[in-house]
This record gives sequence, C-alpha cells and structure tokens, in this order.
Amino acid sequence: MSKHLGYKSPEKLYRLERDQNAKPSVDILIDFASKFKTANMNWILTGFGSEYETDIVPLKDRLGIIPADDEDIKDITNRVPYYNIDANDIDISRMVAMEEKPEYFVNYRPFNDCTAYLPVYGDSMYPKYASGEIVAVKEITNHDIIQWGEAYVIITTESSNSLRTIKILHEHPDPNKIILRSSNPNFKGDTVLNKKEIISLYLIKGKITRNMI
Repeated sequence: MSKHLGYKSPEKLYRLERDQNAKPSVDILIDFASKFKTANMNWILTGFGSEYETDIVPLKDRLGIIPADDEDIKDITNRVPYYNIDANDIDISRMVAMEEKPEYFVNYRPFNDCTAYLPVYGDSMYPKYASGEIVAVKEITNHDIIQWGEAYVIITTESSNSLRTIKILHEHPDPNKIILRSSNPNFKGDTVLNKKEIISLYLIKGKITRNMI
C-alpha cells in the first residue's frame, strides 16, 4: 500500500496500525482518493454507503473546492468564485474582480446561484457580519424589488460619494429613496440614498465563519 501511494517509507501507515486511536492525516486521505479514483470516500471515513462510486468523479469535484489555476476551469459549472478583495476595492461601475482570476471556486449547493464570495472587512456590520467572515452575494438587477431588512453590498455613483459598502436596507417613505443602516450600534445614524444613484446591488445570501486561519 505504501509503495502504491508513492511513499518512501511505510511508517505513515504503520502508525495507523499500531495505534488504535490514530487517524489518517488529510494528506493520506487525499493521496488515497487520488490513487483509488472509484473509492467512495464517504464509506472510507464513515462506513456508510457503498465501497465504490458508481461514477468516477474527479478528485476536485469530490473535495468541493477547486483551485483557480485548475486546467479545467473553463468547464466549471455551478461553482461560485471567491475573490479576496475589500468592498472598498470594488470598481464603481461593476466588480473589477469579475474580470480577474479568482483565488478558487466553491461548490456549495445552497449558494451556487450566487455571483461571488467576498471577505468582510471592518466592524460596521458586527455582529451580523464580522471582519474576516466570508459572504456569498447575488447580484440584483431589478433595484425596485428589495428585501427590506436584509444586508446588501451597495455600489453607488460619484454623486453619492462612490459608496462601496455592506449595509442593511430599509424602506423610506419616499419610494425613490432607500435607507442604509449598520447593524453595529456603535455606527449610529442612517444614510438616505436615491435609488437612481445605485449602480450595482448584491444581496448577501449567507456567510461562512472561520474560527481559525
């Protein structure tokens, strides 16, 4: 087995045999999945399901995350790009990142209809969205249909100070205006914005929280 996996020494596998509490490392599992392409990794890890995949699925698909430099990137479907950019670095007219190479793609079915994943910077939306978390955003093309009380990434024209921010949107008495509000009580005061000044609007559908880097 050690030779088949390309190891110079079988010690990695002997350790698992000697110690009943030992668990295989991520590297070993990836090596195993790469070598035995028809193996059902869910069965390997949990014992549930069948021993073999009925269809041979590429390793990158089984892992769910695809590196941005993958040669098959042009064939990717139903996967959302992650861009490591601050909302303040987003171009006024559109996301510059959409023309740039993402760091990787994420395949998480509930968010596969989103436009992108973006990191959160700053504390104006804490505790709803904390700095360091990742949000899944979906572009909204009809700015007359807004889910009040939900958070959006907003990009405005120069006449509205070229805002590029994450805020919760609230209904204004004037249908031609909207209210932008932070969820952090330390950031008091509302911003009133004319709808016509909005260039791009992205609904935040959810977030990913990381406890460790």
